[in-house]
Amino acid sequence: MAYRMTDGQRRARLGVRHALAPSARADGPAGAARAVVALHSTDPSSVHVAAWARTRDEQADTASVERALYEDRALVRLLAMRRTVFVAPVETAAVLQAACSRDVAARERRKLEGFVAASELASDGAAAGWLAGAEAAALASLAARGEATAADLAADDPRLAAQVRIGGASRHARGQSVAARLLLLLAAEGKAVRGRPRGSWTSHQYRWSPLSAWLPEGLAPWETEAARAELARLWLGAYGPGTAEDLRWWTGWTKTQTTRALKEVAPAEVELDDGTTGLVLADDLGPVPDPGPWAALLPALDPTPMGWHSRAWYLGPHQDRLYDRAGNIGPSVWWCGRIVGGWAQDRDGALVCRYLEDVGADARAAVDAEAERLAPRLGAVRLTARTRGRTWLEEELAAGSG
Repeated sequence: MAYRMTDGQRRARLGVRHALAPSARADGPAGAARAVVALHSTDPSSVHVAAWARTRDEQADTASVERALYEDRALVRLLAMRRTVFVAPVETAAVLQAACSRDVAARERRKLEGFVAASELASDGAAAGWLAGAEAAALASLAARGEATAADLAADDPRLAAQVRIGGASRHARGQSVAARLLLLLAAEGKAVRGRPRGSWTSHQYRWSPLSAWLPEGLAPWETEAARAELARLWLGAYGPGTAEDLRWWTGWTKTQTTRALKEVAPAEVELDDGTTGLVLADDLGPVPDPGPWAALLPALDPTPMGWHSRAWYLGPHQDRLYDRAGNIGPSVWWCGRIVGGWAQDRDGALVCRYLEDVGADARAAVDAEAERLAPRLGAVRLTARTRGRTWLEEELAAGSG
């Protein structure tokens, strides 16, 4: 193997490619999303904070992100990699839908048919037909209303108001309306899209629209295998060097699907500091200039720390303090391409940072400057871990200890 890619080079790439170094920040929210392929959106607030961290100051505000999402519609929410909600530029969303969402949708349809039968809304043999009728009713209601919540659809048709039991006989089982579950399926199939939420930018209560009404030209059609190869190329451009296992984990593909996609891309191999073989695009072997010192405060579920399966080169020994039991990261503090701590809001809503190692005065000053940049944008908003467990460090910070 002729080329070695050091951890230092990887961190320089991260600062530049992910638009985190001040000199590399994007011109707007769509550029911020493009820098990391897509922004995680399981928690709606993380989209805003992740975009602000990567956007030039004059565009790093709530209005800019909402305009890109709901007025310009340059960004779109969709269920994609690992059955996770992302926000992506429209051109990238088309790739994600074909490369990942189709498989997600097929699994979700089978699952929902099973829920319909288990909830005795229809027999096993009739569940698919019953669901097709409910789907037609949901699409007709969406088209008539223009936009609707799950509750709106449930009010329009008794099939959509019916409850399915999620979780079987387990003690964690819960009921959910057919409308709510069906909207997830329709979104994965590219038939519906999440629009502006009810309430503030932290709300999970979305209004939904037909995709054809939201984006009249729709998403560009992609053949599945071609889309997978394109997504592998996009990931390598943003996250390379990485391993085949990193890509397999990030996409949620099978090993065979990952191998086929990489074969189409034909990446170059590089030796990494930990002795493993990394992959980069064949024309991307050159060094990235060091962007200079930089600090960042990234939100929970940010795409950068969630971008690789093997994280030691930027995470070090801090896994247990910063990730919850399900492997979801909380808010993180970065210095020059490494995670050095975490942040949270205390009981009074003030932004508090905790360092997990000695970073020095320069780093602390840079982190303080980022905190001063973020705090006014949060204002009175309190961020909560509604879609994941709170990390150990978040618990400490929220309690005001240390």
